[in-house]
Amino acid sequence: MTLIKQNILTPRYIVLSGLIIFILSCSNFKKNASHAAIPDSNIAKGKVLATKYCQSCHMLPDPSMLDSKHWETGVLPGMGPWLGIFNYGFTHYPSSKNDVNLDPHFYPSQPVLNFQEWQCIIDYYTAVSPDTLKGQQRKYAVKNGSFLFTPTFPAFKIPLPSITLVKIDTEASVRQLIISDMVTKNIYRFSNQLNLIDTFRNGGTAVDIEIHGQDFTFCNIGVMNPNNGKYGNIFRTSLGENDKMKVDSNVNFSKLARPVQVISSDLNADGKMDYLVCEYGNLIGALSWMENLGNNNFERHVLRGLPGAIKAYVRDVNHDGLPDIWVLFAQGEEGVFLFTNKGHGKFEQEQVLRFPPINGSSYFELADFNKDGFPDILYTCGDNADLSAVLKPYHGVYIYINDGSNHFKQQYFFPMHGCFKAMARDFDGDGDLDIAAISFFADYANHPEESFIYLENKGNLDFQPYSIAGTNSGRWLTMDAADFDGDGKVDVVLGNFSIAPAFVKGAANWKQGPPFLVLKNIIKK
Repeated sequence: MTLIKQNILTPRYIVLSGLIIFILSCSNFKKNASHAAIPDSNIAKGKVLATKYCQSCHMLPDPSMLDSKHWETGVLPGMGPWLGIFNYGFTHYPSSKNDVNLDPHFYPSQPVLNFQEWQCIIDYYTAVSPDTLKGQQRKYAVKNGSFLFTPTFPAFKIPLPSITLVKIDTEASVRQLIISDMVTKNIYRFSNQLNLIDTFRNGGTAVDIEIHGQDFTFCNIGVMNPNNGKYGNIFRTSLGENDKMKVDSNVNFSKLARPVQVISSDLNADGKMDYLVCEYGNLIGALSWMENLGNNNFERHVLRGLPGAIKAYVRDVNHDGLPDIWVLFAQGEEGVFLFTNKGHGKFEQEQVLRFPPINGSSYFELADFNKDGFPDILYTCGDNADLSAVLKPYHGVYIYINDGSNHFKQQYFFPMHGCFKAMARDFDGDGDLDIAAISFFADYANHPEESFIYLENKGNLDFQPYSIAGTNSGRWLTMDAADFDGDGKVDVVLGNFSIAPAFVKGAANWKQGPPFLVLKNIIKK
């Protein structure tokens, strides 16, 4: 099987650019107050060096995207190892240098720049960046949306809600809800009356599911916290005679790097079902597909051997009868990629949207907002748990409009701290797409309504935000939207992951909250 060759600069092989001639100027930089003593010459040299080295792996981040403290104590120490710098001054730079799951040559064996040059990069980012980031500003105030949805709390309780998957199954004869919990390591099935009908001991943490009738293909991430181990797997269950889930051994892929999604599709048009897998990983990961060779034998092919694949769609984009692949990568070189199927297992890669590496990309959907027949992109960013845990003004919900040739332009932004997912559906039945969005790192102290926001489409990409009573009862990691009760209207289910780092306030209340919350659509059409 021949795969596309890609000219991608990976972290372990940093390509150095040629000699750059620069002119030092004392008037080009506006320094922040806390770093006023840094020489202008250091700043000028640091800017050139950052352009030279930092762009070799990802989009060059502008200093204005973070405050100086988080550049100095978070992001830059975390980036040092990629340049072969593991200790600098009195600071030990945390890394996975001795991680047995990494290739011994993963990092450069020697620094690719000297300490004086590294200090200039630090000086540039810390001196030019703001002392504090600006707050978010919204066009409209968030209104009370009690006339839109009514919250339904399940009687079902678990000691420490840690829900990683919620899925409304509309294929079942009687609609049902499937959830997965990290702590209990169980998968639960509920009737549309929220009665527990089945418990399946997974032994892992399921984060994604693909449903085909009575067959369920689950994606088990392995260990939730960032790591480089290959502990994840894909497995299938089916319903037995007693309407209980049982393991189906026909599909079972193991030793995967924190997989977060699986999609079945005949990718090479040979009449056999293959599987696309997003291995998010951490420092290592991949977008790969499992070619079905027959007799339960599969061969793995890597489409992009870098971490961060978080969400994918398989669609025939160019209408040639072959399934193409849209993917959001949310690690390092963040962006939306299109893999065009050239036949016989070959794919051509194009990056259609590119984001800075500290954006915190979290989700995207394909949705036709302007009804021109071409898929637009609904995108969210808000992951805020790594090296820069500070409220960011650019976190939120974005819409990028397709010009008909898969070139996209931003046409809408709704500020929402820590936004983790947004789903476009016609919730109010008026013929256009509204948006339901959740936050996993909201500004809970000042804007608890950010936990869940409903954006009603008023036309021309103008949206009125609403909050819903009861949605502050959990910390929502995951969400699904579909007609749960069969009344013809789209409902919403939220999954509560109550475990939170110390800098996120409110965990005590969420631990007492429901494992999931159903928002029943009561909008009058």
